[in-house]
Amino acid sequence: MAHICRQLIGIGGSCAGWVGLIFATATNDWVRTCDYSVATCLRMDELGSRGLWAECVVSPSLYQCVSLDQMFSLSAYVQVSRALMISVCLLGLPALLLVLLSTPCIRLPTNATTTVKKRNTRVGGILFIIMAVFGAVATIWFPIGANKTEHLMSFGYSLYVGWAGAGLCLLSGIIILCFLVALIDDESREKSFFYSRRGGTAREVDRPSNHAKSERV
Repeated sequence: MAHICRQLIGIGGSCAGWVGLIFATATNDWVRTCDYSVATCLRMDELGSRGLWAECVVSPSLYQCVSLDQMFSLSAYVQVSRALMISVCLLGLPALLLVLLSTPCIRLPTNATTTVKKRNTRVGGILFIIMAVFGAVATIWFPIGANKTEHLMSFGYSLYVGWAGAGLCLLSGIIILCFLVALIDDESREKSFFYSRRGGTAREVDRPSNHAKSERV
């Protein structure tokens, strides 16, 4: 039961973190900015919303967005954050597939040996940790860069979702590396064989209750 819980936590957390990072990438409410003083913006109830792909004006009577399609005129923090978040979205699919195909309940001809399963699990866990690092760098650097160029009012909901997604990917990657690899090792030991001194043939390892009897053979 504990092994099943670890698998569900690792795989479910990584999938949820990846979806959260995709959501943060696609939405544009990363930071709330103000073109005037803070008191003026609060009195006018008009703020600017900025993300990776657009700048929006948010007010009770107006919501208008302008796409940031001039790539070469954008600030460096926007371009780098875009590249990092796109990389995160692309890395999530192979990482999740590697982890799913390496679980003990799935048996495929190309994924039959324990060595291949352990390698795929390690690669998947490392990819999720890389995704977490990329997502954290992008979601931290973006508000810092926006604060230097504009008056930063507050963080948007997209930024909070990105932080949560990066944290889930980091936690899930650690769980996958620490627990799922150990689970594959336990499975391989349960299916191990030993050679009898008399018969010279391979026999399956006895259960713990018959351990003393197997030593006398």
